[in-house]
Amino acid sequence: MLGGVETRSVSPVFVGRTGELTALAHALSRATAGEPQALLIAGEAGVGKSRLIEEFHDEACREGAVFALGGCVEIGADGLPFAPFSTALRALRRQLPDELAAAAVGQEEELARLLPELGESSPGRRGRPDEDSTARLFELTARLLERMAVERTVVLVLEDLHWADASTRHLLAYLLRTLRRGRLVVIATYRSDDIHRRHPLRPLIAELDRLRTVQRVELPRFSRDEVARQMAGILAAEPAPSLVDDIFERSDGNAFFVEELAVAAHEGCRTGLTDSLRDLLLVRVESLPEHTQRVARIVAEGGSAVEHPLLAAVAGLGEDELIEALRAAVGANILLATPDGDGYRFRHSLVREAVSDDLLPGERSRLNRRYAEALEAAPGIVPADQRATRLASYWYHAHDAAHALPAVLLASVEARKRHAYSEQLRLLERAMELWDDVPAEARSTLRPMDYAGAYPPCGCDPGTTPLRFLDLLAEAAVAARLCGERERALKIVKTALRLLAAEDDAPDATHSGGTDFQRAAWFWTERSKLVQNLARGDGWEEIATAQELVRGLPPSAVHAQVLATAAGWGMLHAPGPESLAAAERAVEYARLVDAEEIELNARLTLGGLMVDAGDIDGGLAEMCAVRDRTLELGLVAEAGRAYTNIVSQLQSLGRSREAVAAGAEGLKLCLTHGLVDNADWVLGNLVSAQFSIGLLDEAERGALRLLQTAHSSKPRGAASCLLARIALTRGEPVTAARHLTDAVEHYGPHDPMPQNSLLLARVSLAIAAAQGRVADVRAEFARAAEGGFPTGTHRYAWPMVLLAATTEAESRGLPAAEDGRAEALRLIRATAKRLAAPVALWQAHALYAEAELLRAEGRERADRWRETTAAFARLERPYELAVVQLRTADALLGEGGRRDDAAALLRAAHTAARSLGARRPAEDAELLAQRARIRLTAPEPEPELMSPTVPAPAEDFGLTPREQDVLRLVAAGRTNRQIAEELFISPKTASVHVSNILAKLGVTGRGEAAALAHRLRLFPATA
Repeated sequence: MLGGVETRSVSPVFVGRTGELTALAHALSRATAGEPQALLIAGEAGVGKSRLIEEFHDEACREGAVFALGGCVEIGADGLPFAPFSTALRALRRQLPDELAAAAVGQEEELARLLPELGESSPGRRGRPDEDSTARLFELTARLLERMAVERTVVLVLEDLHWADASTRHLLAYLLRTLRRGRLVVIATYRSDDIHRRHPLRPLIAELDRLRTVQRVELPRFSRDEVARQMAGILAAEPAPSLVDDIFERSDGNAFFVEELAVAAHEGCRTGLTDSLRDLLLVRVESLPEHTQRVARIVAEGGSAVEHPLLAAVAGLGEDELIEALRAAVGANILLATPDGDGYRFRHSLVREAVSDDLLPGERSRLNRRYAEALEAAPGIVPADQRATRLASYWYHAHDAAHALPAVLLASVEARKRHAYSEQLRLLERAMELWDDVPAEARSTLRPMDYAGAYPPCGCDPGTTPLRFLDLLAEAAVAARLCGERERALKIVKTALRLLAAEDDAPDATHSGGTDFQRAAWFWTERSKLVQNLARGDGWEEIATAQELVRGLPPSAVHAQVLATAAGWGMLHAPGPESLAAAERAVEYARLVDAEEIELNARLTLGGLMVDAGDIDGGLAEMCAVRDRTLELGLVAEAGRAYTNIVSQLQSLGRSREAVAAGAEGLKLCLTHGLVDNADWVLGNLVSAQFSIGLLDEAERGALRLLQTAHSSKPRGAASCLLARIALTRGEPVTAARHLTDAVEHYGPHDPMPQNSLLLARVSLAIAAAQGRVADVRAEFARAAEGGFPTGTHRYAWPMVLLAATTEAESRGLPAAEDGRAEALRLIRATAKRLAAPVALWQAHALYAEAELLRAEGRERADRWRETTAAFARLERPYELAVVQLRTADALLGEGGRRDDAAALLRAAHTAARSLGARRPAEDAELLAQRARIRLTAPEPEPELMSPTVPAPAEDFGLTPREQDVLRLVAAGRTNRQIAEELFISPKTASVHVSNILAKLGVTGRGEAAALAHRLRLFPATA
């Protein structure tokens, strides 16, 4: 509108910044080559950050890049949620409407939280906000930008990050951490002199500095020569050296101050200026006509930018008079038209701050009231995504509590819809601050259904019951938990529980006990989540308190939620009949009160507990029905949880091929909808299934990906455990031990769950077995058996029973292992008898364990091994099948059975082990074939020409006679000193022999060497 006005105070010559502009150009070049770039541009206020961006804009556009700029908006002391991202996306949409629509297809409703033009972001049937909702929005935003930057270079600039709201900061951090591809440059600018020790941007800058993918560019002040060049551009003439010296000294090289001082000097005001910064910034404003100064003051209080219709309504001037005042302000380079041409902003925020600070208190309140009244009268004059927040800020700074409270509450609802939970919490805290200042009759018009969505109605009609302070506390507690401020959330919950206790004790209490019990139960349930999140306990005490509060009350949504929470806790911590009953009651109560989302959550838990209890078909059908219904309703977070649990249960039932297919389907859903945490859990279960069916390389890649990208620690713990199992399969126990240490750290000591603790115990036991540490295997198994194996944990129990039995079998005849053998065998048998074997996989494990126990007792039978092999042959478990084929071949040869059957089994086992990269079974097959004179790669000679039981001599390992003597004594459990005494050599010589033996056998310790000698029958065994 006023763009043609001359702006003489800005130098037409771009001064200095060669190195900084080169860095930006280099980033643009690398991004164009397909490598995303991220830069932080820091500098004090007025140093020239915006001018640098303007110059880079021109260069980027010349190179064919698409430039999208968004600035953080300050309204009073408040920031708008996601403001710079919304503005930048809006700019992208203007330039590339079809491309943005294609990139956002299928996710318009979620992305509308950032860009309302994409559609309505009503939560409706999408479910209640949860911990994943923000991460989901962030993931979808990152993928949107990546898709937009596939065929063209996109430059995304976020200015004034020092004003950024928490949601913007979190989204920027996520974006810079996760961008991996695309022709994208992300630039953020901020005032370095504003970042004091407690500034909320400071932790983000520290975090981004640690990312090697983020480059920081610091803008220094101008040198004297650069100041002279800038002044020459402003004055259109070479300035006098004395004037340059004076302005350089007074501005200290700050580009904006140079402009102000140069113009002041040119206009003859040089001697009238003071050294006060505020006076310096105000001097040109005060030289404007009075009606122009008044308009400038109005714009300063309206926020970072003010729309022309809103300004006209507040100023109360005639259209011609307003235009004249604005023309004067723009001509003096005080105001600028906004990029979209619909409003005005100060050319530099320092001037706006100075003008705003110069307002009188009453003047500021009056201006904010007029802004609020104008906005209420014509809501359409500001963008829809800013309307609620700006209205709340105007009324709040107008010091009108009765109008401010409903406006602040409405703004909090809008923030919640956009998953801007940090801003929602700040607004709710402001509402709580206003609460007591609002007359009771005004508060009585507010309704919970309008503002409080955190918890269900507690025995009241939300359409007629006034909003209570407890409703605000509930909403604030949830917002604090969802934005990561869990300590604050816990304090809010404790405050609410104290208020409820005080109401119960008050003699004039007006609320029924039932209503208060429901509210208290809800807060105790919320407290349980926080206690677990903060590692203050497992949360059961709080859940038990909530259950006691609702016991005997009529069915309600709160009651159903408490029961569902108890059932979910029990499924993870103590699966069994009580948890199953709680899930059934939760489903029943949720149906009675028509709380379908709670019902679906409880049904999913119920289905898992049904499978664990033995109703496999019924449980899986229930879980699949929940998955289908959540997809139908668009409850994608619940659908992600359904996929997680379905894949896990299929894997526990030995249906790993189905688990892989379901996992791939669920992972695609989670990634499509930005369910990053659900995706981690699905991927963890998927790679476990891949490992089981022999897809070790795929499983390893998935586990490594989890370690790099998982958003919570427990999926990383599962990934480390899987990597340990892969290492053990490949014969690398030292590597496995390192992964186990990582897993223990990821899981942490708090809130132990059987699915985690038993998995760690299983891996620990397997490592001890691989290293021949018999005593440690026994101790680990005894600890696990003593703790018991709850319902549904047979997937961890049977492998541990099998490992313990195999260790006893392979250490049979080892003198060092004789002490405690009988007790260990009794414990293994007793544990196996108590375990359920509901499906073919665990029935096969039961046969396998029995065969190993017979071998450990010296009663090995080939027919039992044949039965075990037949059981595994019907399953898709290639590693276990290879091992039992090897055991069967060994037993057949030991009994003098048919060599052709043994040879076929041996060749099959060797081929499978080699294809899996399973070093130990492959080596055992080769050694057994060598001992039995069986050729593994070609048809063998006539069997009568060979003895089927010729032992493999120790010479085959390259052991000298003396080393064989030493190995025989090592296998008998002798120390180096005892070996030296028995063989009449020095202990040092004995130590050298032992080291040579370990190297030739390819083992890492004496225990492994002894176990190998006994397993391969290098020496006669002792019963």
